[in-house]
Amino acid sequence: MMDLTAIKAQARKEGFARRKAAFDANGGGAGGYLSEILAGYRGVPLSGYMPIRTEINPLSAMAEAAAYGAVGVPVIQAAGQPLRFSKWQPDGAMKAGPFGAQIPEVDDFFEPEIVIVPLVAFDAQGGRLGYGGGFYDRTLELLRGRRATLAIGFAFAAQQADSLPLEPTDQPLDMIVTENGVISLT
Repeated sequence: MMDLTAIKAQARKEGFARRKAAFDANGGGAGGYLSEILAGYRGVPLSGYMPIRTEINPLSAMAEAAAYGAVGVPVIQAAGQPLRFSKWQPDGAMKAGPFGAQIPEVDDFFEPEIVIVPLVAFDAQGGRLGYGGGFYDRTLELLRGRRATLAIGFAFAAQQADSLPLEPTDQPLDMIVTENGVISLT
């Protein structure tokens, strides 16, 4: 029997393959439903992310939301630490951050109440498989310990898996938005 690490590695490999195929077919952009969801939370501080590799692109929805309130992007502090979020503007100065994601040139940290979460794979129960560093799990646990925090998974529909190898420390998503629609889990 395979151990959980090997099972997760295989699930990630399959998720990356599905994501790449969807990215190639869609060109990466598909923010329409995300914009609709965020319109219902105008002014609520939120974090998106700067897409890397074959991640679905949230930037158009983030830019719309930035007209109404604080929008940030994650900044990795160190391995094993929660993320921090620095305020982002659509035309703001950026620099290279860890793992190739762009981060604001000047740190202006805040705590979001909505976190748009990139992922490798998800299931219909709100399970999420990320890159394996645990950054979002630690961060969501911290934020949810302070206040209600909405975790929105943003992915291509093809990234859905029947089930995922999850652990007790894995933080569930509250909602998943794809190019095809919204899966509400609450």
